[in-house]
Order: sequence, then structure tokens, then C-alpha cells
Amino acid sequence: MSHQLDALRALTTVVADTGDFETMRAYQPTDATTNPSLILKAVQQAAYRPLLERVRRDHGAAPLTEQVDRLLVAFGREILAIVPGRVSTEVDARLSFDTQASIERARQIIGLYEAARVPRERVLIKLAATWEGIQAARTLEAEGIHCNLTLLFSLPQAIACAQARVTLVSPFVGRIYDWYKKAAGAAWDEAAQAGPNDPGVQSVTRIYRYFKAYDIPTQVMGASFRNIGQIQALAGCDLLTISPALLGELAACTDALPARLTVADAKADAPEWVASNEVAFRTQLNQDAMATEKLAEGIRLFTADAIKLDGLLVQAPVAA
Repeated sequence: MSHQLDALRALTTVVADTGDFETMRAYQPTDATTNPSLILKAVQQAAYRPLLERVRRDHGAAPLTEQVDRLLVAFGREILAIVPGRVSTEVDARLSFDTQASIERARQIIGLYEAARVPRERVLIKLAATWEGIQAARTLEAEGIHCNLTLLFSLPQAIACAQARVTLVSPFVGRIYDWYKKAAGAAWDEAAQAGPNDPGVQSVTRIYRYFKAYDIPTQVMGASFRNIGQIQALAGCDLLTISPALLGELAACTDALPARLTVADAKADAPEWVASNEVAFRTQLNQDAMATEKLAEGIRLFTADAIKLDGLLVQAPVAA
């Protein structure tokens, strides 16, 4: 009997949102995404500790930033041996407001992949969707370095990414849901806000329809899910990156899964075209309390985990 994970694969590119190799082998996604939090979680497990120790052994005299990037690339290479598609590797969140430093760090990461004979076409550089991150992506894309813009919570962010010709955007569903649920407090009605009425689902749907209505080539990858209802409501999106637990739930569900997002529907009801520049971007983002707060919070959380990852590297012994 077929299950919803197989049905989803027929509509959407399935991406694993994890640093766990065994999950990827079990569910066979096309692509995989990582972030500082996922890598931090993974290297604290015995199975993945050798990757960290190998970096310290072989490159312990290198600057810490290089050691971190080598660890990220080590994970990426292992992932690419499992998935047939691409891996997303993230630039340090502490550089989210520094365009030039982000560009230089991305070039370093791609250089490490290419030195290991991994073609850049199989790597997506993840950057926060700040104005500075988007401008870094503009430069990198012009150099043939493909980018995935993350921590994206609003249409203005997505439109700025499209204008920078980035390869892929990752609008977050679960963190938007979290914000609105917390803001509503006791008035929150879970049933009424489920599926297509979920505020996170609605945000991704707006971005998808806008991009498809105007033939924007940037791909849309829904991310940060809290339940399979959110995933089901976005079936048909270009890509969806899904945690191991929710991949398991989809694989256990045998209900039918129809397409919820289609290019035809987007073109039949095209939204108004929106012009964008730096002033409009900053103004519109500032007017959106949810997007402003979740972007800032996401950068802080990823920064905290990046600092912890630095600490694990520093503490690991440099074996002879």
C-alpha cells in the first residue's frame, strides 16, 4: 500500500531537514538541508563525533573559522554520498549583517567542497534573508555559487531574493505558526487555524503563487514544520524540507494526498506585482512584527549554536 511520503514525492521534491545520515538512508530524500543547530546536535552523538575529531586531527592548527567550515563540509560530503541531489551548508549566522564577510565565507566553503571534488552544482550556500545576506547571494549567484536564503518569514524578503536571482528560498512555516499562536494566547483555535488556514502555510502559499504567477525561477522550499497537516497543505510546492519525525509520520499515513499548490492556479489568480528596493524592503519588513521578530530571534538562536559548535571544536583534542 502506498503512503503519503511516496505521494508527496510525486508532487514535490522531498528534502531531509537533519544532520542524521541514517534518517536519510531510511527515507531517501532527494536533497538535504543542515543548519548550525542540526550540526551541533549531530556532533554530540557518538556516531558523528569522529567527523569532528578528524577535523581537529588534520586541521587543528588552522583558524577556527576554517575548522568550522571543514566540519560543515565533512558533513555535507557524507550527506552527498547518500542523497542524489544537493546539500545546503550554512554561512555563520554571526555574519548575517555583513555582506562582504558572508561572500568570503561562502567562497571558502565552496572552495573546500571543490577541493574534495564536489561540484558546486550540488551545494547550496545558506544565508539569512537579511538585506545584507540577500546582497551577498546576488554576488555569489553571479559567480555560479547557488544560494538558499533561510530565516524567511515574509513576501518582501522573498521578492528581494527573487530580484537577486537566488536559486532557492526557504520560507518558514512552523516559526510563523508559533508566533501567531503565542500572540493569540487563550483565543487560539487550533482546528480553525489548521491546514490551509495555518498562518505559516498561508505565508508560503503567497510566496509560491507570486513566484509562479510571474514565472520567477527562484524555487520555493517550505521549511520548519510542526505537524504533517502543514506539509499536506503545501503538497505541490517546489520543495519541502522535513524533519525525521514528520517523514516518519508521512510514511505511516496511507490517506490520499492531493496537490494543494499548482502553477495553473497561481497564474489564474495572479497577485499584484510588487516593486522592491532597499527602502521598501526595510520599511515593509519593519511593519511586519512577526517577520521582524522571528528573523532576529532566528539569527540569535543560530548564533548561539554556532558559538557552542566553536566550543566543541576548541575542546576536542588535537590527536597526533
